[in-house]
Amino acid sequence: MTTDPAGSAHGADHGENHAVYVYGIVPADVEPEARATGIGDPPKEITVVRFGEIGALVSDVPDRPLGTPQDLTAHSELLDGSAAVAPVLPLRFGAVMSDAQAVERELLQPNHDEFRAALHELEGKAQFVVKGRYVEQAILREVLDENAEAARLREQIRSAPEEVTRDARMALGEIIYRSIADKRAADTRLAVDVLASVRPAVGERPPTHDQDAVHLAVLVDLSQRGELEEALAGLTEQWNGRIRLGLLGPMAAYDFVMKREPEG
Repeated sequence: MTTDPAGSAHGADHGENHAVYVYGIVPADVEPEARATGIGDPPKEITVVRFGEIGALVSDVPDRPLGTPQDLTAHSELLDGSAAVAPVLPLRFGAVMSDAQAVERELLQPNHDEFRAALHELEGKAQFVVKGRYVEQAILREVLDENAEAARLREQIRSAPEEVTRDARMALGEIIYRSIADKRAADTRLAVDVLASVRPAVGERPPTHDQDAVHLAVLVDLSQRGELEEALAGLTEQWNGRIRLGLLGPMAAYDFVMKREPEG
């Protein structure tokens, strides 16, 4: 995506009664790059429907049901690529309106001031996701070293046939689950404290795996990306051999400004 200060503030040229897919809201001066494509096979061309100071990234709707993995990837890739160069309010996957005129009349016009203000707040910012997962053997050793009952159950299980240790295995599993949940909460607090140096907006995401250690969405100024990476490098060193830490982004601010699917 690029920005064009002289860009038109009028709707894009889509035929009447031609359904359009809506990806997100951007400033009116945004112009799609030639290589920008959306959903569909072959991928549909991206255009902008404009009203006033805002616009909507749209494409034609494919002549088939939506929802393939390729569609989901195209939706997020377009939004994430846009967020790297301009503020964008992402819409949830599957937003379809009857035509470009409906996008202008039913989505952009009635929400113009709200969308403009939200885009202003996002200027120069993007979302990143901090994801950490415990190293399995390391975290199990940690739990066993810290919990005498867990260590006792582990020895009981090792020294008896499997068919007679069912209750012990269930009890040990419950201790490990609770211990990891407690450690996850503590490690998440530590990560948030470390990231405070870049003054992000932070959203805690639910774990996607039993051994997830940290799962945070952070909204930061793109100018501070280096500081964010430096802060995480310190955590990576501190947690070496215990937690594998990764950073995803920049991406659209899904966790902070996701707009509902428009009616139309």
